[in-house]
Amino acid sequence: MAVSDGFPASFYGEPGVLGLIANGISAFLVLLQNFNTARTGNTPVGVENILAGVHLILIGGICQLVAGLLSFRKYDHLSGTAFIGYAALWGSYGATRIYFGALPETQTTVLVPNQTMNNMTLSANMTSSMCLNATSGVFCHLFLSIKESAIAGLVPYILLSFLLAFCSATVNYIMPFVFGAITATLVFEAVGVVGGPWALVVSGVLELLILIFAIYGSAALLVKGLSQRLALKGFGTPLFNVLLLGAASSASAQSIGQEKKKNTKYAEPMALGFFCDTVAPFIFAFYSFGYMKSFGLGAAWISIIAAAQLLSSYYAHLRQDCYHTTKFGLHASYWLIKAWDEFVVSAVIVEETKVASGREAMVGNWFFVVAGLVMCVGSLNMDVLELVHNLLFVLVTVSTISQIPLQGYYIFFGIACSLFTAASLYGTFSRLINTIAEKSLIPVGPQPVSSDKLKRVLMCSRSRDQGALPQTDQASDALFYLSNGVAALSALHASTTSTNAAFLHLTVPWVLISGAIIQAYVSRLQVTGGGRFGSIISSIYVAVWATWTWFRFAGILLHFSTEAAYGFAAGAIALLVINVFLMLIAAYRNLVLLLLTTVMEVVLVCFLLSTLQRLPYKLEIAMLALLSIISIYGALASLVNCIFSQRVLPMGPALLKEKPKSAPELLCPVANSRLTGGLLKIAGLLEGGGVCGIPTDTVYALAASCKNPEAIEKIYNIKDRPAEKPICICISSVEQLEAAEPPFSPLLWEFMRNVYPGGISCIVSKGDWLFKLGVGAAYDRVGTRDSIMIRVPDHTVTAHLCDITGPLAITSANPSGEPDSTHHRMVINRLGHKIQGVLCDGDSNEVVASTVINCLRINEGIITIVREGCVPAVKVLQIFDRVKSSMV
Repeated sequence: MAVSDGFPASFYGEPGVLGLIANGISAFLVLLQNFNTARTGNTPVGVENILAGVHLILIGGICQLVAGLLSFRKYDHLSGTAFIGYAALWGSYGATRIYFGALPETQTTVLVPNQTMNNMTLSANMTSSMCLNATSGVFCHLFLSIKESAIAGLVPYILLSFLLAFCSATVNYIMPFVFGAITATLVFEAVGVVGGPWALVVSGVLELLILIFAIYGSAALLVKGLSQRLALKGFGTPLFNVLLLGAASSASAQSIGQEKKKNTKYAEPMALGFFCDTVAPFIFAFYSFGYMKSFGLGAAWISIIAAAQLLSSYYAHLRQDCYHTTKFGLHASYWLIKAWDEFVVSAVIVEETKVASGREAMVGNWFFVVAGLVMCVGSLNMDVLELVHNLLFVLVTVSTISQIPLQGYYIFFGIACSLFTAASLYGTFSRLINTIAEKSLIPVGPQPVSSDKLKRVLMCSRSRDQGALPQTDQASDALFYLSNGVAALSALHASTTSTNAAFLHLTVPWVLISGAIIQAYVSRLQVTGGGRFGSIISSIYVAVWATWTWFRFAGILLHFSTEAAYGFAAGAIALLVINVFLMLIAAYRNLVLLLLTTVMEVVLVCFLLSTLQRLPYKLEIAMLALLSIISIYGALASLVNCIFSQRVLPMGPALLKEKPKSAPELLCPVANSRLTGGLLKIAGLLEGGGVCGIPTDTVYALAASCKNPEAIEKIYNIKDRPAEKPICICISSVEQLEAAEPPFSPLLWEFMRNVYPGGISCIVSKGDWLFKLGVGAAYDRVGTRDSIMIRVPDHTVTAHLCDITGPLAITSANPSGEPDSTHHRMVINRLGHKIQGVLCDGDSNEVVASTVINCLRINEGIITIVREGCVPAVKVLQIFDRVKSSMV
């Protein structure tokens, strides 16, 4: 495999270049405004502030977000968490600037009672001047609320930025200076919001340091990407060894019964999820204790961090981690809904009704309480930190139920959020350090309940042998049920207050966000989930809840005409017909999903009757309650079954089943890897010039015998693989390679003996030794003109097959550009009509391909990570450093 020398490949290989530059430019933008404010004494307003905010969102937010996404793709836990976290920070700060810029046009329309103004303190020059310029009876309530919201948002980012700076010191010595300067800058930015111009000057100096450090760090990374070596100092050498933080926990994952998650091509997103769970509750606590007079800007900050938490859920889904997919998706839903709920209460409900002494009952709160308990059950076989974190989330949700008197509501909510913030901050630190070190250096506690015991309790008297989980069950199913459950139970609010237009404002965040926005995210997850019907049901229910919200909310406020109501009636009829087909799809899945779609059909009948003003509200209330109950059970069963990859809780059988295919309908001959006859059958097909799917120690591969050059050509046609992409060879052992006597250096031999067999592929120089190895006439059809990539899989079946056939030309068994195949069924379904056989071995050991190492310059002491796969790059480099030291 040739190494790309192109500039775009360098950026993809080192996304930290983009992340550091985005931080530096963002700091420079704020620096210019701070120095201007300190010099003139006038804070920029209007268009200048709006433009600055837009630039912060585009550069510090979106550009850095791209860097974070690429870092997760590179298995870089720290950079992925830091860049996405800072993207949320700069995006939120940009929204604050835009809010400031829009203030001159809005300040004259915001009225605050005189007694409220008398209690305010104006702590900045601009505050005083703006208040003096306001017309009589108009005060600076909005301006002060913006400042308070900015402080509430900056403080948690200060704490998290300090943690990022500390953790990055265990990786290199450039990022700690960048992140440390950002930490100090945020401190003085917060002081500058309420203090004098001196804080802005100090902040500007620190922002200049951020720019300098970011430029040097970007240059070092860019040169590293282009030259494939560390020409500039700063990366590769940490300030201190992460192992100095402590010894690995004696209660290791293996000793407490946990199985470490398989390595994938994506970094672990747990630290990012805890990061987001630190920011959102802190802002709520700040608001609940009365330090913020309005929640307008606070809702914007929380919305941005909730979007970042959805990304952590998405990357957990890519890692096939159903627990964290559901947990972070649920938390993001809650923060988003609660933020806009508080905004509506503070900005809309109170203004319209002039009522501040009571709260409308919002039954959707109770669903989050139950959903939090479901997550507690799912975390019983994780660790103590996860269980405590989930219990505190239950406390947060309990603190928001409407039955709590208003006098103690916000105090209770604020205390709960404070405790949750502290746990999340610790979780961020522990997850970051432990993923960087790949050891339990920061204690997170043992597994509360062993997996076997938990399964026995959940199964009760049922048979323990329930079979493997069907392929159609997906990691996002639990979140699908939760989003529908929240929407359904929240819709009860509208049904019970159908004539109260003011309080119907509360329905919008709960039903629209959970039923439409979050479910649209779930629909995206289910596109790649592997189920036969993909995201059809969730996509249609996005439209159902969005239409329901629009009619129930806007219909009363806008007083829809009869003709408009008939238009909604036509839409309800269309949804009724579509839902019948969804019921048919659900009948192929399981009984719980069928019940949910059936109850939804009755809910749609109620929706149709409401458009005709013939709705029996008691029927709708009963159906919505039943829908929420089904959703809770579906979420619990889906989560537990996905965690254990087994039918622990029953979902019911599929009422409709596909007719099994007869043997003659098989797309290609198949063989069982556990049978010697099956192995000989595939070997015969390969030696006869066929192309077959075979298992490896990573993912499934397409194989052709090196004795048949034409078969290698077939691989390109089968995969639609570009001709310029070379194919590697697979052998059974290093001893087989030694017999060919290639002219490798002692360092290369020692490195190979340390990494083979395993999920690593080495690119080495080509030569006549390949003929001795048995490549024969396929010499020109494998590798490039000068190099060849060699695989020695740590897989007994593959090794025996290579012993029978000789070297095999292999490449991943998937159409070019599509995900790897991790089960023999995937190979058969995707390529069975094009290949001559498949050696069936069940699930792959890993879910991504091997890590590719360029060893062409190993004699100079240099190796290059061409592609990071199942073996993390940091492990490869550690092995290489150890080998070099032993050779010396």
